[in-house]
Amino acid sequence: MALLELRHVTRRFGALEAVHDVSLSVEAGEFFTLLGPSGCGKTTLLRMIAGFDQPDEGQILLDGKDLADTPPEDRPIHTVFQSYALFPHLSVADNVAFPLKMAKRPADEIARRVREALEEVRLADKAQAYPHELSGGQKQRVALARGLVNRPRLLLLDEPLGALDAKLREEMQVELINLQRNVGITFVFVTHAQIEALALSTRIAVMSQGVVEQVDEPDRLYCAPRNRFVADFIGKINLLDGHVIASGSEGMWLEVAGLGKIVMSSVASSTHTSKGTLAIRPEQVRILGVEETTTAENCFQGTVRDLIYHGDVTIYTVLLANGLPFKALKPNSAPGRAKFFEVGDAVRVAWPKEAGIFLDH
Repeated sequence: MALLELRHVTRRFGALEAVHDVSLSVEAGEFFTLLGPSGCGKTTLLRMIAGFDQPDEGQILLDGKDLADTPPEDRPIHTVFQSYALFPHLSVADNVAFPLKMAKRPADEIARRVREALEEVRLADKAQAYPHELSGGQKQRVALARGLVNRPRLLLLDEPLGALDAKLREEMQVELINLQRNVGITFVFVTHAQIEALALSTRIAVMSQGVVEQVDEPDRLYCAPRNRFVADFIGKINLLDGHVIASGSEGMWLEVAGLGKIVMSSVASSTHTSKGTLAIRPEQVRILGVEETTTAENCFQGTVRDLIYHGDVTIYTVLLANGLPFKALKPNSAPGRAKFFEVGDAVRVAWPKEAGIFLDH
């Protein structure tokens, strides 16, 4: 039996259906992420799990028990917010102790649990400090310690790293992974940051306009998106629309207007008359000078429109013959200074037929 189960959950705000018929399950010990753009319904879903809001339809079950009649304070669930929500007049230790004091736990147990929780987040030396004396990352760790101190069945995290700068955010990602692994508590994490979700999660539910588009492991979402929205939302990707003109054991051919034929691995579900899309990641595409040779089945000419240097890689946008922009990633792995194609250079982009996936319309 799943630890958390949502069955056909719907939530409306007037004429707006913020969450529509969502069913999913979260297993004990998972780091489960709700991922999607702003307004997709992920925070509304989290609030209903916490008990701060109620579904108009459907059920939310924890350990098989319907939570409908259980108020938030009686649910074995804790929420960590982006704003930290620390009490400024209380010390770090007293902030962490607050849930235990509300539960009227014995003083010796409170002292022990607070000490353990602060050690878990590496803040034992800050027990007597106050929130205004802490950095953003330290405040976030205090919020996590407070969320973990009474060992909830479920820890909900609502964009908890959103207020941190990029470097600190990356450091906290590693800490979150290690913390969740060490304490073994199930995390349900809400974010709009795709890379963060891929880095942290056991599984991810991608949401759009109140519905769950796909639930999968991070590598499956990235390499085998179920539809165009998921493909386009997770990471960088090229999408080429066309008509399937032939399909067989040797492969499948897609006719793209203004570009020509693209060959890809055969897809059993496709038909000769169906429309479809080639979805291919920039790292699967090789960018070549016009004189360079390649054995790749797909090779098209274009012109460099722009490039972004990331240090380890350079991402090129190439304007193809049909006017579409097409991204290719080139590792800067050769010794010495990286050599670039320049804006306006004539180039070719190439990829083997096994690269990318076919999305049926």
